[in-house]
Amino acid sequence: MLIDVTAASAAVMSTVRDFGMEQLPFTAVTGRILREPVLSDRDFPPYDRVMMDGIAIDYETYAKGQTVFGVEDMQAAGMPRKQLGNTANCMEVMTGAILPELTDTVIQYEHLVATEHEGFKRFTINAGVEKGQAIHRQGADAAAGQLVIPAGTWLTAAEIGVLASVGKTLVNVSRLPKVAIIATGDELVPVADTPDIHQVRISNSYSLAAALKELGIEASCHHVHDNEAAIRSLFESLKDADAWICTGAVSAGKYDYLPLVLEQMGMQQLFHKVQQRPGKPFLFGQFENGPVVFALPGNPVSGFMCCYRYVLPWLRASLQYTAPPTPHAVLGADVSFSSPLTYFMPVRLHPVAGGQLIALPPPYHGSGDLAALLQADGFLELPAEQRVFEKGSSYPVWRFRP
Repeated sequence: MLIDVTAASAAVMSTVRDFGMEQLPFTAVTGRILREPVLSDRDFPPYDRVMMDGIAIDYETYAKGQTVFGVEDMQAAGMPRKQLGNTANCMEVMTGAILPELTDTVIQYEHLVATEHEGFKRFTINAGVEKGQAIHRQGADAAAGQLVIPAGTWLTAAEIGVLASVGKTLVNVSRLPKVAIIATGDELVPVADTPDIHQVRISNSYSLAAALKELGIEASCHHVHDNEAAIRSLFESLKDADAWICTGAVSAGKYDYLPLVLEQMGMQQLFHKVQQRPGKPFLFGQFENGPVVFALPGNPVSGFMCCYRYVLPWLRASLQYTAPPTPHAVLGADVSFSSPLTYFMPVRLHPVAGGQLIALPPPYHGSGDLAALLQADGFLELPAEQRVFEKGSSYPVWRFRP
């Protein structure tokens, strides 16, 4: 039975599962999903930190009218904290140093004039000064024991730096699933082969595998001919996978054996055919104590868009990623679409002032036009109940480029 995109998405997300956790060194978790809260082990910064090279002074002395300060000592980054002996003097300070005792304000070198008097270095302040300036106060970023990275975070270079700062050498992250990608079709030949005129090289498997690499998942790729016994044999050998992503053989052709084989093997079918274009023949189901099955259409754009609309959201949720809301983009031109289907329309995205994304459709010749994706950054999800989509209207956008 044909179901709409919202129902299909809900059915897919109803099968989200937890792949478990593993503990890795913090240097090996970039791109992984955090499975534990990370707390600050001390105040950050852990001391009043000098933000600029210059001098540290007692502001009250300056406020009384003194603008010339003799240099008493130097406080460099990594040195134990020193104390100013006389508040009529200053101490030279370097970026990252702890603020010397009896000082409370830093003036950068650019606002100073250096002179010498009787062999002693002095600085004259030639700009306005505010009390406490150029000091990064202790605990301003995080107090000791404060949550700094919540569970469910996608770990990027920024988080790796914080993990290092708090001394988190071993990190619990989501285990990556075992995924098998199965391409079906007698017309498919290996990439390195020269196809005959009636053949094509396998490409869907590799674009889908590349999409999964965005999540750090290394999928295994397989090809099987349009033969019922061969398909069943391959599936039997892949039963230890967490997910199967199939491409092709799910429509109503005489050689589309996939639905029958999956049914005979005991797959619980949640739906077959979705009210969308491209990707209408999409079949989805799961095995009890076995893999979840995404059986995608064989046309390359169909499978590609189904992957970004259904497969990747399911994988992110199963990895326990706390995903942000789906972004929207604004149509930059009027568009019409006559079929009563949700339309996944390829678009090039153009950011404009104010943070908006303007979406413009590139030339596109249907679900077999894989090259059209080279001119697109994502696709708009245009609702089935409309036929005309006006310039300036906003719709969800599923991005496949940053």
